[in-house]
Amino acid sequence: MARDLLGSKCKRCRRSGEKLFLKGDRCNTAKCAMVKRPYAPGVHGKRMSRGLSEFGKQLAMKQRIKRMYGILERQFRKHYEEIENKQGVTGDLLMARLELRLDNVVRKMGFALSPIQARQLVNHGAFLLNGKSVTIPSYEVKIGDVISIKESKKVNPYFVNQIQALKNKKDFPRWIAFDQNAIVGTVIALPAREDVGIQVDPQMVVESYSR
Repeated sequence: MARDLLGSKCKRCRRSGEKLFLKGDRCNTAKCAMVKRPYAPGVHGKRMSRGLSEFGKQLAMKQRIKRMYGILERQFRKHYEEIENKQGVTGDLLMARLELRLDNVVRKMGFALSPIQARQLVNHGAFLLNGKSVTIPSYEVKIGDVISIKESKKVNPYFVNQIQALKNKKDFPRWIAFDQNAIVGTVIALPAREDVGIQVDPQMVVESYSR
């Protein structure tokens, strides 16, 4: 998986069989690899039609979700262990925990265009969480937390353009309240599975870890 994260982003989508939007807006264009080559990578990609076993399906789903958020097995397992004893549907709780990673929230607010860019911007201290700098991409954002761009970063050409784009953005997730004048986002609810935007079945991951 570590090598997988360092390799081609488009191959990750093709292996998953669905767009994971790892390249941001490019994934919505005709240049997207899933448009040009909608089959698994490799010389036998077009002929891969054999059905997977139950274990194979569970593993494939786990790999898809890990690729979506750009995390490795150890961290993914840690996220699972954080929620496995909480009340509620374990699969839905897992997806909510992943959606509330700081790097993912930053991307969903429109501050970053892709998961990898969001992680890099968080690592470089570009954002404030409740007025304090947080540089940990996996940090869990809570309901009521406020995220903003650090004042010193707003003069950066990237953020100058992005702030202008955010003033016209309409498709914010329902669990985020965004002030387009102040350019500040607030988490107002827990994200649900349907808010992910990509077809996933986290219950298969739960079954995999319950073996």
